[in-house]
Amino acid sequence: MPTHTTHIPSFQRRHALVATTLALALGAATPVLHAQTPVKAVASFSILGDLVRQVGGERVSVEVLVGPGSDAHVFQPSPAQARLVAQSQVVFSNGLGFEGWLSRLLKTAGYKGQQVVVSKGIQPLKEPGHDDHDHQKKGHARGAHDHGETDPHAWQSVNNAKVFVKNIALGLCRADPGGCELYDRNARSYTAQLDALDGEIRAAWAPIPAAQRQVITSHDAFAYYARDHGVKFLAPQGVSTESEASAQGVAQLVRQIRKDQIKALFVESISDPRLIEQIARETGVKPSGALYSDSLSVPGGEAATYIDLMRFNTRALTRAVRGQ
Repeated sequence: MPTHTTHIPSFQRRHALVATTLALALGAATPVLHAQTPVKAVASFSILGDLVRQVGGERVSVEVLVGPGSDAHVFQPSPAQARLVAQSQVVFSNGLGFEGWLSRLLKTAGYKGQQVVVSKGIQPLKEPGHDDHDHQKKGHARGAHDHGETDPHAWQSVNNAKVFVKNIALGLCRADPGGCELYDRNARSYTAQLDALDGEIRAAWAPIPAAQRQVITSHDAFAYYARDHGVKFLAPQGVSTESEASAQGVAQLVRQIRKDQIKALFVESISDPRLIEQIARETGVKPSGALYSDSLSVPGGEAATYIDLMRFNTRALTRAVRGQ
């Protein structure tokens, strides 16, 4: 029997090709249409914001209230930031009295989501010279953001930062159980980086004699670093940049710098440099530059992440105490 060949008109072939191409394109787009909506998180200040991003990855959208270069001690939240908090699913704070403005902000925002205090579980240090007599003796005057007996700058210890990371992962797991495996994996990976960082810092200080490890900074922000690495930090201000230094306290520091021949004199990225500049004039010690205490640098800067900050400060400190 003769064989019959079915001829499909060209317009039908074109129609079928277009339909097939469209179906493939829609199929490829389906995962995008159903992609996980990022968890909305707010971190109280820039250093904490970086830690949350390290754990949350792309699954978490992080907004920071006190941005790089700003001072959390004197921060005043805006109405726009209250709205930001109200729309978030989880709010991360340092605790230890660092964010004296946070409870009012949460109340104003009517916030009902998860609250995570990342310092939970660490062993806090007492504020240096907490009683009134010692404050006057050291030149510290209480500011409006008094932290009580606790030094809030716990992130200056890498071991404390590892506790922060654990608490961040737990908080994100509560807010977003579906991402818990990712958060745990990111936390483990980042903790390994922090272990390596801690080893770097200890190796940098190891060859420096204990007697040389004396540093002047603007305010008492480095006690946890001092404890971990055997460094003596002296400051004309207390743990808050709002505290005021007395003339008696500054004069005492000047005498000590001369007596102990202290070579390391630093301002801080968030502090008014005039007080340190005055001490430099009176002692003849040239300031060694700036340290990052309570804030990261701007993105792309020398201390744009927590690890960058700790490395930068350590390089600056070890060079300065050697007189380099």
